[in-house]
Amino acid sequence: MTTSTNVTTVTLKVNRFAPRPERERDRTRSGSPFARRSSPFGGSAGPAAASRRRPRGKQWVQEYTIPARPEDTVLDCLMTIKRTVDPTLAFRYSCGHGMCGSDAVSINGTPNLLCTATLRDWAKRPASPAAGMTDDEGFRHTGEPACEPGSADDADDACAGNGSLGVIELGPLPGFPVQRDLIADIDPMLDQIRRLRPYLEASGTLATTKDGKVDVFEYLQRPDQLARYEQLSNCIACGVCEGSCPVFAGGDAFIGPAALIWASRFINDSRDTQSMARMDAIDTADGVAACQSVRACTRQCPRGIDVGEEMWQIVAKVRER
Repeated sequence: MTTSTNVTTVTLKVNRFAPRPERERDRTRSGSPFARRSSPFGGSAGPAAASRRRPRGKQWVQEYTIPARPEDTVLDCLMTIKRTVDPTLAFRYSCGHGMCGSDAVSINGTPNLLCTATLRDWAKRPASPAAGMTDDEGFRHTGEPACEPGSADDADDACAGNGSLGVIELGPLPGFPVQRDLIADIDPMLDQIRRLRPYLEASGTLATTKDGKVDVFEYLQRPDQLARYEQLSNCIACGVCEGSCPVFAGGDAFIGPAALIWASRFINDSRDTQSMARMDAIDTADGVAACQSVRACTRQCPRGIDVGEEMWQIVAKVRER
């Protein structure tokens, strides 16, 4: 019995960013003759515009090639790099199981979670010598697809042939200011969610018995009432939908699909008494009116929420009231 000596590897191309030190940044801005100290209109372009401006600092692409298996996640690879290759690489994660949403980044240009993206699904195979040639049917090949065999064993054999699983390109989550390397500042999204009061505002009236004593301490619901918002309560505010949205990620004034999901969760809750006020809050130029119904927000939601469909529903409710 012989054992294979092939070692599979993966190459990660990481878009890195190191911000300028505060003193250097301040000195550069204050010394520039074009530095804008105040607006003639009494204010700046606004926090949304300021947060999306080009980050000031050093930017470069760094490649790492490490041993890996097809079933490894991109987070596994980054942890290996952090521990054994480059301790300066910065990225964010917490639970590592797709529940906290803190490790959202751009993987091959698509927003996703590091901990749920496997190399088998996301590694792009390097071009073969046959790339650019045509097959018997006249179709031109420009490269090899990612490893997509029928089983895990087949994946090991197929990808180990040339010793490489492929290449993965990583960048920070689109639409948010970059703090360092793969860490994006998601405070703008959280601020928009807080603006919509993401908590239950019930009537405070509890059921009582005939003698005036409190009968139950819960707000009861029927199963059909729970079903209206139960799926929406699974949102983990990871920002993947906002990074996928061409309106929000493009820098236009838009409250974003994540905030609208949180608003819809309570608008659909039969216990909440502030549905009209919540719809008033999102019935603005940067609220539901800014949604272009592209439905790109649905594609990569790690919690399986049909965000695009929910956008349709919330827009219809606001218009019908």
